Amino acid sequence: MRDLGTFIVLVPIVLASLALHELAHAYTAFRLGDPTAKLLGRLTFNPLAHLDPLGTLMFAITYFSGSFLFGWAKPVPVDPRNLRGNPQRGMALVAIAGPITNFVLALVAGGILAHVGLSERVFEIVFDTMLVNIVLGIFNLVPIPPLDGSRIAGAFMPRELYLQWSAFDQYGIFVLIGLILFTRQAGISLFSGVYGVTLDVISAVVGGAPLPRV
Repeated sequence: MRDLGTFIVLVPIVLASLALHELAHAYTAFRLGDPTAKLLGRLTFNPLAHLDPLGTLMFAITYFSGSFLFGWAKPVPVDPRNLRGNPQRGMALVAIAGPITNFVLALVAGGILAHVGLSERVFEIVFDTMLVNIVLGIFNLVPIPPLDGSRIAGAFMPRELYLQWSAFDQYGIFVLIGLILFTRQAGISLFSGVYGVTLDVISAVVGGAPLPRV
């Protein structure tokens, strides 16, 4: 069983990371010509604007019930018709902006851990920041609608297939939850492997002291 104290520390880290992830989507869409997110108040650093009650509750449930953290923020609305150029490629650019933001945050946190002497408590907070953002970055690259990875994969699909693929968004989250529940151990093993590779890459980039594992 995980402790409440660590959870209390994790909550603002998760909320801030999710907010920056969604803000990156909104900003990229705006730069590509779609003002939808801006008009709906999503082009903001305010975590409350990006909060999804069910996604936040799921984060709490999975935190206290097991070793696999799972949750989500409110998806940023994007109208692909407003995006300049090819809509599928535009959606892919909007999608990839979120995970890239998380990996950059993880890289910054990793650099601090590797090069700055920190107290035990501050070290834990910075480590959790790196951990949360690596998890968010990897998780959102899974190519299952409505995750970002599905939009990135969609950039390489024929138009008709892409339209059918996008229509799967409303059901994809249930498929995802089902996969997590019924292939949990295999999923954790695969995720742990990808996490380890990502951590190795961050360590190679930032140098300095070896980064701690989970």
